[in-house]
Amino acid sequence: MSTQTQTARPAQDWRRPLRYLWRGPLLSLHLLVGLPLTLLMINPVSARIELRGERLDHRIIRWWSGTLMRIFGFRLRRYGTPLPGAALFVANHVSWIDIELMHSQRMMGFVAKAEIARWPLVGWVASRGGTIYHHRGSNDSLHGVMHQMVQRLEQGLAVGVFPEGRTTGGDAIGTFHARIFQPAVLANVPAQPVALKYGARGDAQTIVAFGPRENFLQNFLRLLGEPGRVAEVHFLEPVAASEDGRRRMAETCRERIIAAMAG
Repeated sequence: MSTQTQTARPAQDWRRPLRYLWRGPLLSLHLLVGLPLTLLMINPVSARIELRGERLDHRIIRWWSGTLMRIFGFRLRRYGTPLPGAALFVANHVSWIDIELMHSQRMMGFVAKAEIARWPLVGWVASRGGTIYHHRGSNDSLHGVMHQMVQRLEQGLAVGVFPEGRTTGGDAIGTFHARIFQPAVLANVPAQPVALKYGARGDAQTIVAFGPRENFLQNFLRLLGEPGRVAEVHFLEPVAASEDGRRRMAETCRERIIAAMAG
């Protein structure tokens, strides 16, 4: 089922240089001042301090990610409530910025491809934020990822996954791989589907997505100059752990995300 998309980008946007003119310095300030302070505050001491039921280090990461999203011109809107404690958060995957969008609302350790660790800025922050890296095509890596996911869930922590396995073109929701739901079954924790929508009624999915042969840096710079738009995070009805079918969990989460994207 396809999401609503904006299929054509404007041929010319004379405001783009102006956006770079003021967003560039803000981004530099956020990286040169905000990032060192954020990394400094992610430590064992802040992990033991709670503010309104949330760990201080988690709150700091949410602030950093939310500020980054706003520098890129996104107005954040959250619908629904993220589950507290141990949960497997399952979202559609459009671009690298999905991680920052979700982190702006709820701290979680993501499962991501190993290449992200080498990405400028995002890889650094992702590693400090507890990302679990997977080497594609390696069964040993996959077993290690599954083991780490179960450990974190049993410790009461949240894990975020993109069960499509890779970013998409933004025009459809891909197949959800059921194997990634196995740790939730083993740890007996629920999976909460999360729909990520960019633009009014999700009409900017294809704009935010990676273009043909577009790498991370190219996508990063292009999004920095894009017009301001809304970014929505929909926390949907959770799906209970099911010993009799991780496939059922995957299909139910996918169906709920598709329904939210179309709504």
